[in-house]
Order: sequence, then structure tokens, then C-alpha cells
Amino acid sequence: MTTVVETPVAGAQAASLRGPARQAYERFLDELAHSGCAALGYRVTGPDPLPRLCVKHLRGTDRVVVAFPTPDVAWVLLVGAHDDDPGRNLYDALYELAGVRPRLNERRTKPPCCADGVPPEAGDELVDELVARARALAKGRRRG
Repeated sequence: MTTVVETPVAGAQAASLRGPARQAYERFLDELAHSGCAALGYRVTGPDPLPRLCVKHLRGTDRVVVAFPTPDVAWVLLVGAHDDDPGRNLYDALYELAGVRPRLNERRTKPPCCADGVPPEAGDELVDELVARARALAKGRRRG
């Protein structure tokens, strides 16, 4: 069993999902709790820490980004659309959260999240930093 925790940003993003999108997210949370990293699709490519984060396609353009400080704890960092709108694109928010950007000419691959049933371990320190940044982003968006 995997303990699943949401950042404040992910919680707010998930709360805005409606209908089938909300149902897809709820099913994902159940699967994540029961299956761990097997519930996710692929690792993000790019500079560190991106390869230590995993993504799942939920429904349509909706995606979820997850980090594992340990194999049995999963933090849902972001939930949202992979959209061409720069202010709403999940990956733009992810790069802001991680403090990095992949190079434009960098080939993007989608390696599996799990390697032999084990997620890429982000470690407590990185996840704590990402969660703190997520809280700061949430506060900044509430003010703006």
C-alpha cells in the first residue's frame, strides 16, 4: 500500500475537476494507493530533478505529476491539462516548480516510471523543496 499525499496546488487543481475528469482522477488516486508507481505512465525527461518525477495521462489532455520520496509514499505535485496555453500548461507549471527547463532541442523520451516495480526515488529533501515551492506558488496565485 502506498501513502498518497497532495500538495496544496494539486489539491486545488483537483478540486476544480468536474464530471468524468474528476472520476478519472479519483480512480487514479485509488490505483496509486494500491499499485504505487505501476499506476503511473512515464518519467519526465530533462535536467535533474525532472527524471525523478513521474506522469500519468488521466483523461484527454489531463495529466498528473507525482514524486516518490520513498517507494511507499507518493506526493501528487500537480494536476492539470497539457495545453498550448502558456498560462495553463501543466508542464510550464512543472518546470517552474522544479526550477528547470528542458532544452528546446533535447529529445524527449518517456521511460517507464517503474524500474522493476520501484519508482525513481526523489528523496525527502527534494520532495520537501518541491512541496514548499508548490505552497509558495499556491499563495502567489491566490494573491494574483
